[in-house]
Amino acid sequence: MISKQVLAMTICVGLAGLSACNRNGSPVVQANADPAPAVAPPPTLTLDAGAQIPVRLQETLDTRRNRAGDQFTAVLDAPLVSGDQVGAQVIVPKGTLFSGHITQAAPSGRFKGRAVMALTLDSFQLNGQTYPLSSTSTSRVSRGHKKRNWLWIGGGAGGGAAIGAAAGGPAALIGAGAGAAAGTVGAAITGKRQVELPTETRITFKLLSPVQISG
Repeated sequence: MISKQVLAMTICVGLAGLSACNRNGSPVVQANADPAPAVAPPPTLTLDAGAQIPVRLQETLDTRRNRAGDQFTAVLDAPLVSGDQVGAQVIVPKGTLFSGHITQAAPSGRFKGRAVMALTLDSFQLNGQTYPLSSTSTSRVSRGHKKRNWLWIGGGAGGGAAIGAAAGGPAALIGAGAGAAAGTVGAAITGKRQVELPTETRITFKLLSPVQISG
């Protein structure tokens, strides 16, 4: 019969051998956790060149106070969708905030010329990100004022001549000259025309190059 001392020694020797095997590189089976699934990158959408961008101004612009380089903001008046009409996807939703600047702003001359204001878009904000863009420049030009000047000057001269004729003699010539001068001054003071674009004015621009947008 095996003594307790021999049995205990045998168990100790076996455990020591097993420990040595593990230290020598014997494989130890472990439970492996499932790998985390790969996160797919967000899809990229493209706003194609040539897209029409209808916006509404968020402030009044006019040639009395605005000059080239001044910034303005506008909101998108209709959603921008993918070019494919079948299953078209909204890329930029209505109400998106756009920014732009004035490329040209000048009042008319007092006697000739037209007032002009030109605008272009620079960027828009979407999901906390700013997307630069390049768009066409849209212009507004005032009507000419030659007829208005003629009425002021001609009316002034005619009025002066009539007053001078009523007085008789050389006074008619003086009156005519005075009337012409008064008419010219009136045109100089009031003859300038302006371009004014009130808040909520609708303007449409065209995108010149495609814009890549993170979905």
